Amino acid sequence: MLYTPRSFQEPDLSTLHAFMKQHAFSTVISHGSGINVSHLPLMLVPDRGDKGTLLGHLARANPHWKDFDGERPALCVFHGPHAYISPTWYKVQPSAPTWNYAVVHALGRPRIIDTQAELSKLIDMMLAEYEPASGAPGHAAHLPEEVRAQLLEHIVGFELPIEELQGKFKLGQNRSAEDQAGMMEALAGQGGDALALLQLMRERSYKDGNG
Repeated sequence: MLYTPRSFQEPDLSTLHAFMKQHAFSTVISHGSGINVSHLPLMLVPDRGDKGTLLGHLARANPHWKDFDGERPALCVFHGPHAYISPTWYKVQPSAPTWNYAVVHALGRPRIIDTQAELSKLIDMMLAEYEPASGAPGHAAHLPEEVRAQLLEHIVGFELPIEELQGKFKLGQNRSAEDQAGMMEALAGQGGDALALLQLMRERSYKDGNG
C-alpha cells in the first residue's frame, strides 16, 4: 500500500488513466522465487474491466514473465514529474525542504498471452499507439512477415487486469496559497522535470479551485 495523506490522494479514474497514458513507461514489480523488477512500456485499455487492463511484453530471456501466472500479484508503478522543493521558496518560515512528485500504482495479477495471434495483435496495438505509420509496407520500421514471426518468438506478452489503482500527487497542496505561489515561481526558473511538475501543479490548482 502506498502511503498517501488525504491531501495528496487522487481518486478520479479518468485522471489516473490519463496520467498512465502520458507516463506509460512503467516499473513492474512482482515476487516469485525472489523480487523481480522490469522496466516496460505498458498500454492501457481503459474500458476492459472496472479499472482498465494493462498490456505489455518482455524478452523471453527475462525470467520475470514466469511470475505472470494469473495468481501472483504484480505492481506497476507509473512515474510522473518530480523536483526538489527548497524551503527558501516558502513564505512561512522556518520550513523544511521536500520533494514534490506524482505517481500512480496499479496492482493486478498478470497472465501470459500465450498464442502468436494474440501476441501479434498486442504488438500491432502498441505500434498503432506509438508509431501509426509503421504498418505501411513502405515504412522504414515495417517488418516482413517472416522477420516479424521470428522476433515474436523472442518475446512474451501479458495482460494485467487492474484490481487496485492508487494515485499520489504530492504537489504542495498542504501548503498555504502564498507558499504554493512561491513554489511555482521558483520552479518556473528551473528546467527539465521541474517545468513538467509546474505544469501539473498549475493544472491541479485550477482543478481544485485555487487558480
